[in-house]
Amino acid sequence: MSKKWKENFIRVNPYKAGEQPKSGGAIKLNANENPYPPAPGVAALLRAVDADGLRRYPQADGADLCRALADAHGLDPSSVFVANGSDEVLALAFRAFFNSKKPVLFPDVTYSFYPVWCELFGISHLRIALDEDFRIRAEDYAGENGGVVIANPNAPTGIALPLSDIERIASSNAESVVIVDEAYVDFGARSAVELTARHENLLVTQTFSKGRALAGLRLGMAFGHADLIAVLGAVKNSFNSYPVDSVAAAAGVASIADEAYFAERRARVIATRERVAAALRDMGFSMTDSAANFLFVTHAKADASALFEYLKERGILVRHFALPRIERHLRVTVGTDEEMDRLLEAVSDFLRKGRQNAV
Repeated sequence: MSKKWKENFIRVNPYKAGEQPKSGGAIKLNANENPYPPAPGVAALLRAVDADGLRRYPQADGADLCRALADAHGLDPSSVFVANGSDEVLALAFRAFFNSKKPVLFPDVTYSFYPVWCELFGISHLRIALDEDFRIRAEDYAGENGGVVIANPNAPTGIALPLSDIERIASSNAESVVIVDEAYVDFGARSAVELTARHENLLVTQTFSKGRALAGLRLGMAFGHADLIAVLGAVKNSFNSYPVDSVAAAAGVASIADEAYFAERRARVIATRERVAAALRDMGFSMTDSAANFLFVTHAKADASALFEYLKERGILVRHFALPRIERHLRVTVGTDEEMDRLLEAVSDFLRKGRQNAV
């Protein structure tokens, strides 16, 4: 039988997410998930869901959730957009705003979904090298381009840019859209949402997955000038006019309503991050200054791949990227204190047993 029909398949290298364990019991520190449950109000809402309501379509524009987000940030709802996780928001934004023949700019070490979307949508792009300390230099994004994407804090490094650098990038690219991906902003960086009032070309994306522990419901949002939001909506409606389901949207509203719980759990993650960072430094590790819910670590005498495999044997999953510049590093999500103590014990055993390999 002829296979000519396969010639029309798209050819793309897909994004690869962190490994999902096939059975329970693993300590999962490879996907930057929140180690704590969502706000109590979310659990109460889910228990009270009326299944009969699920036969109706949800709000096409996520109006209630947009209004709650707008109120929380002091914005007009016309400046807020919601979709199924920040990945969908970003994918729609790439399709909506990056249609120039000029290349889109983003760092050479950053969220690995960016080049996937560029390949999928046929977007010309240019990777800008981080400096030797894995830091973004704002001046490197001042050249002619078709758009800019900055993750702040960056991933997988966890390093945050000051707001002044974000403003420099937005100001120097007045003729293109600048996207700031704030997936990890809750854990130590300052949000650029306030800058959207001064820079009409600036779009800020965020997620409920990390700080608000709602990864399983897939909720993401964007903040920006009403013109940007309107185009995002038009692109969304060209794919799926009902992107956020009614249960997820209501859970998002409930999460926003409990700021005290959010602040307490965020502080707990940050405290654990700093404690574990100090313990790893005592073992000879070095790492970037993380403002995220993960650590990006390396050891001069320990092979990252070998340590990754050893931890996996011990039922502890972390992330190893076999990529140029970062192949000697591991990205370790901040879990509960108990999970991180297990990690530290396993790492100590690895080093003590002499399983290091010179790198």
